[in-house]
Amino acid sequence: MKRSQQRLVWLIIAIPLFVILSGVIYMVGMARLEGKSRSFWQSVEWAAETLSTTGYGYDSQWSHPVMVLFVIGVQFAGIFLVFLIVPIYLVPFLEERFEERLPREAPTGLSGHVIVYRYGPAVEMLLDHLRSAKVPALVVERDEEVARSLIDRKIPVVFSREEEDSLDICNLADARALVANGRDEENGALVLRARQLGFREAIYALVEEPAHRHPIELTGATAAYTPRHILAAALATHVSERISPRLPGLDQLDGLELREFRVKPFSPLAGSAFGDCPLAAAGAILAGQWVHGKLSGGGPSVRLESGAILLLLGSESVLRAIATTDEGLVIPLPEAGPFLVAGFGEVGMKLHELLTDAGEEVLAIDRAARPNVSFVGNVLDPYVLRNAGIEKARAVLLALDSDDATLFATVIVRDIVSSTPIIARVNHARNVNNIYRAGADFALSISEVAGQMLAQRLLGERRMAGASRLLVHKRPAAAFGGSHGDGLLPRDTEECSVIAVRRGKTLLSSFGPDLRLEADDQVYFCGSEEGIRSIREVE
Repeated sequence: MKRSQQRLVWLIIAIPLFVILSGVIYMVGMARLEGKSRSFWQSVEWAAETLSTTGYGYDSQWSHPVMVLFVIGVQFAGIFLVFLIVPIYLVPFLEERFEERLPREAPTGLSGHVIVYRYGPAVEMLLDHLRSAKVPALVVERDEEVARSLIDRKIPVVFSREEEDSLDICNLADARALVANGRDEENGALVLRARQLGFREAIYALVEEPAHRHPIELTGATAAYTPRHILAAALATHVSERISPRLPGLDQLDGLELREFRVKPFSPLAGSAFGDCPLAAAGAILAGQWVHGKLSGGGPSVRLESGAILLLLGSESVLRAIATTDEGLVIPLPEAGPFLVAGFGEVGMKLHELLTDAGEEVLAIDRAARPNVSFVGNVLDPYVLRNAGIEKARAVLLALDSDDATLFATVIVRDIVSSTPIIARVNHARNVNNIYRAGADFALSISEVAGQMLAQRLLGERRMAGASRLLVHKRPAAAFGGSHGDGLLPRDTEECSVIAVRRGKTLLSSFGPDLRLEADDQVYFCGSEEGIRSIREVE
């Protein structure tokens, strides 16, 4: 029997006994002290009315001091019982009755499942990946409100208030893996207990404090990860050419350079095919296009979008002419200046460290003065941003702890600078689209990073969040003789396009679809990893 039920049973027994005892004392007292005889039932009725504070029947005055004191005592006891019974006895009992709607043990027959200890942003996307792969998952949650929200969202969950019971209610013996997403000390205890119970499968722990990674691994975890550091690395890789080149393989194309331009809002280019726009006529080649954090390939048939960032290839003179011509079409993105990191928590500090180690110039803004913080102030204050030199920044990296603050900061930054890239750290994946609408160019959530990282370990999925990139690949024209016997260039696709042809010592970068390949030509492609892989398979 549960503790609250035991309390209720004792309450049901104690109240009638107390009423009877009070009634008997009252009956004796009235007869001996007041000289008024009362029957047993009259006395019990008086006691019940007094203790319940509903009235006193026909007895409302007493003359003997002992009786007066006794009546006063019973009256206060009645008031005390009201405040005692409701919170200590009835509320816990009713709560337990209500809590029984929450599952308290794993479904019968569940096996081959992934156990996720404690729900949070870091495991949101993991659960989606597992659902898509048809791998059963079970969340063990100790927060009642969170558990109920998971039930409303049809996410399998078991609820336990006791930490020691967490592994006893999730069918641990038949699970394929355990993911620990609690506090670091919780994770350590959980991993150790799982190993003590004989669990031999993989255990992955998500760690808040980097210094705790090794201790948690010592408790028996297969691997321990710090999602915030991995998120910072993905963001740094996206912004820094020194950490990750924009277009690997471009050095093969001597004479061609890469520069990024933003399609101006309401630009006449929006909606038009690149091959039909003035940029192509000027001699530029579209290598790719960033739209709301998604990188697509280039080619003449690609439709340009308002606000998109274009990766244009061309000679130095062509790109300079496009950058200096103001026709209301595109804006060149800054090529120099510091990276401005807004927010200096765990992600902001790691971003600063990674970019600084790569030789980049980095300035940081935070509310608190601390080492490596260049400007102290509120990131949501336009004056602070201008004082930090936001107009001269190469990119603004928002590393704030709150998604609401990140969204509002994005609006403020975009209002100050129209062309500077805004890179945002996000907690919940569901908020990414709103931050894109606010003006961000690239937003990455802890949910995406941790989810794809764990999916890679659990499901073998190889693509990681923030890993979108284009490559340059060279193939001999002879490789296309079988499928392109007429000698025409391979047709551009969404994943891959032809950007140049080397004929002897001459690099052809301006040509039409009617260009015919010669036997010794070398064809240069630009595309996604998948697109380049398909080109490599052509024999």
